[in-house]
Amino acid sequence: MWRGRAAAFCVGCQSLANSSYGVKGKSPLQKLHLVSRSIHHPHYISSKFQRPPLRTSIQQFSSLNRLPLRKTKLLSVKYGYLPHRNFWVARLASRLLKLRYLVLGSAVGGGYTAKKTYDQWKETLPDLSDYRWIVPDFIWELDEHIDFEKLSKALPDAEDLAKLLPDFDKIGESLSSLKGFFSPGYNLVSEVIGASDLLLLLGSQGETAFRATDQGYENDKQYKKVSDKEKIDQLQEELLHTQLKYQRILERLEKENKELRKLVLQKDDKGIHQRKLKKSLIDMYSEVLDILSDYDASYNTQDHLPRVVVVGDQSAGKTSVLEMIAQARIFPRGSGEMMTRSPVKVTLSEGPHHVALFKDSSREFDLTKEEDLAALRNEIEIRMRKSVKEGCTVSAETISLNVKGPGLQRMVLVDLPGVISTVTSGMAPDTKDTIFSISKAYMQNPNAIILCIQDGSVDAERSIVTDLVSQMDPHGKRTIFVLTKVDLAEKNVASPNRIQQIIEGKLFPMKALGYFAVVTGKGNSCESIDSIKDYEEEFFQNSKLLKTCMLKAHQVTTRNLSLAVSDCFWKMVRESVEQQADAFKATRFNLETEWKNNYPRLRELDRNELFEKAKNEILDEVISLSQVTPKHWEEILQKTLWERVSTHVIENIYLPAAQTTNSGTFNTTVDIKLKQWTDKQLPNKAVEVAWETLQEEFSNFMTEKKGKEHDDIFDKLKQAVKEESIKRHKWNERAEDSLRVIQHNALEDRSISDKQQWDAAIHFMEDTLQNRLKDTESVIEDMVGPDWKKRWLYWVGRTKEQNIRNETKNELEKMIKCNEDHAAYLANDEVTTVRKNLEAKGVAVDPCLIKDTWHQVYRRHFLRTALSHCNLCRRGFYYYQRHFVDSELECNDVVLFWRIQRMLAITANTLRQQLTNTEVRRLEKNVKEVLEDFAEAGDKKVKLLTGKRVQLAEDLKKVREIQEKLEAFIEALHQEK
Repeated sequence: MWRGRAAAFCVGCQSLANSSYGVKGKSPLQKLHLVSRSIHHPHYISSKFQRPPLRTSIQQFSSLNRLPLRKTKLLSVKYGYLPHRNFWVARLASRLLKLRYLVLGSAVGGGYTAKKTYDQWKETLPDLSDYRWIVPDFIWELDEHIDFEKLSKALPDAEDLAKLLPDFDKIGESLSSLKGFFSPGYNLVSEVIGASDLLLLLGSQGETAFRATDQGYENDKQYKKVSDKEKIDQLQEELLHTQLKYQRILERLEKENKELRKLVLQKDDKGIHQRKLKKSLIDMYSEVLDILSDYDASYNTQDHLPRVVVVGDQSAGKTSVLEMIAQARIFPRGSGEMMTRSPVKVTLSEGPHHVALFKDSSREFDLTKEEDLAALRNEIEIRMRKSVKEGCTVSAETISLNVKGPGLQRMVLVDLPGVISTVTSGMAPDTKDTIFSISKAYMQNPNAIILCIQDGSVDAERSIVTDLVSQMDPHGKRTIFVLTKVDLAEKNVASPNRIQQIIEGKLFPMKALGYFAVVTGKGNSCESIDSIKDYEEEFFQNSKLLKTCMLKAHQVTTRNLSLAVSDCFWKMVRESVEQQADAFKATRFNLETEWKNNYPRLRELDRNELFEKAKNEILDEVISLSQVTPKHWEEILQKTLWERVSTHVIENIYLPAAQTTNSGTFNTTVDIKLKQWTDKQLPNKAVEVAWETLQEEFSNFMTEKKGKEHDDIFDKLKQAVKEESIKRHKWNERAEDSLRVIQHNALEDRSISDKQQWDAAIHFMEDTLQNRLKDTESVIEDMVGPDWKKRWLYWVGRTKEQNIRNETKNELEKMIKCNEDHAAYLANDEVTTVRKNLEAKGVAVDPCLIKDTWHQVYRRHFLRTALSHCNLCRRGFYYYQRHFVDSELECNDVVLFWRIQRMLAITANTLRQQLTNTEVRRLEKNVKEVLEDFAEAGDKKVKLLTGKRVQLAEDLKKVREIQEKLEAFIEALHQEK
């Protein structure tokens, strides 16, 4: 049979060899040496080589090393070469060599194929590194704390254990003899053993996991046989009860651990160990976030430090989840109403007492007392309403709250306003867009953990937040999904598989790291955290979702959720905080380089430091007011007061009194009018003048340029301080009463003691009358137009009205020349006479225009007459001392002006004393109060201290502070690790 197959193969090879011609086209068989062909084909017929031309010496090659062999001489015979049977050794060697290469090639090829198949299979496996957070950290760190090698060596060997065990064969024989007595208990033991085997094989579905043996079941015919499915359901329920039992044990141990830690922290807090406690890690991290929030608000930048961002639809249960994590009802409650109107940053940390406090307040709220909880909720609501601007519904301003307590998971959470789909009445039109923008601003941080809250009691199709989360985190690498109100969902949802689809991430168009189902109460705002925990545990213990394995034990309860969120948070912190520190380090270098290039000779003063510098300058300038000399104050006050009252003195006192016929009537009129003026107007005018003078001097000191040292960056702040201080300052009300008495006494005095005072009064009278005369002539010139010189020199003319007034003036001057003692008023017949005279000249004049022109013409005439009379009174002091007896000269007008001048001097002196002794100090106090108010109101400093230099210095200070805080936090993080 073997020979038949070999012959068939040889025939096939011969046909293959005959089908090719040429050297290059030869088959592998023809390329072989004669010996090789003989080995391969023992039935090879060498008829081709019987021809004489083929007798030649050729070079053969070995299949082993491809090296040329020694030439072979074959003895020729009549019919060909020697027979092949003489080369059996060569045939055997060739076969052995070929077999080795076949084995080697098969091994290499098979190994490569196996490696490629293994790589392909390995690539199909999912990446389980992202789910490492599900397993607690202490499991991964067991090998660091427990030496398993020593433990294995310490355990006894199997042989030693076997010696300690009883002889089961003998026990079995004893039991078999007592089978009739213990058959019920024996059956129970066998069922327990079967149940334990079922617990081990419970994961397999569709097969019977109950392990049965022939022994022990022969006497079980009295019990009803239960199907495998019912036994599996029963054992699943027992397994669930066992898990819940161990969960309660674990919670009891954690509670005891919490109490022990509380005692330790209390001892540390009281200083028993006499050591200074460092800040906790989470408090250090929270400080960095607080600084960054101020930095972001001022300069519109955004950090990428991790934080847990809680987002969800309105009334989805976001606040309730946060309260369960914080273990206190700390947020305002509302049924269907928007309660979260601004982001609330909650920093959870461990401490001996369960308390809460705001970052800008030192008050601690005891979360174990209901009155403190109510006060905290009220304070949060007040802060939210204050942060919301007028005309808006929500605000982007962050409220920072720290919550400490024993057993709290350390993390930083940010509760955002709930996402809405419709803007209702009472809301601002942009409320929906504002909430979306706030949520996106927090979620677009690549290192933020997104805690997506979904209401399980409503239809999944009504969810808005899931689409928003899927846009911000499409791969779900930093999202944790939380399904709330699962108790209502189990009652209302017709198909429980829908809840399973949600938890498995198959229903919503989003991905997440983990999925959790929680119950946060029955909807009663008065429930306590403990009662909610008990209700949640009771619900999941009896829930069909767990019994039917739709939910897994590690996916339920808010405790498991808080543990998972805390692990994800700290994992993200460890992965990203160093990168953020390097980014701020680079930013600091850039800002420092910019400052050195732009402001090489200036110190890096931020806004607070610049405000302090400006504050000191302003206070120095206020103090400078007290250094003003009394002479300067009195000169300014006297001059300003006379400018303010001179018109009243001339028009209402001097001119009416001067129209009298004798000195007695003149003095009587002057005394009456001075008394009325002093009682009603003069003190008030004097106080107004003093206050305006103080303002003017204060303003001059504030705006005075100080040469090269002047910094215009403070100008806006100084102006605001000046205006606010002046607005707040009020003059002492009692000053007017005392000033009235002083002025009245000064004006009552008529005794001029010496010639020097008389000459000063005449000089004061002359200056006053000359100034009035100039003003009057200026008014007349405007009325009648330019004179002939100006018309010729400047080529200007008079208007028609000016021509009429000029003609009227000329007629009135003629009347005064005829009667220089004319009264101050024109009679009606005199007006008619002037009008007719003008009409005769062809000038139509209105009587009112005549009277108006007469007032100015007579005023100029009266002032000229008074000035000439003043010159005559220069030598009248002698007659004054004799009371003008036997003298035609009367200088009562000089005495009037002396009384006015003396009153001005005494009033200026009194006001100066009030200024220097009282008002300057009160103004300084007002300035300090204004500066303190500006210092407390940060927005004032931002508005009043502006500019590139201020912004750069402020930015540089913030970046330095953030970098230092981050480096300290990283160092503490490494130490804790």
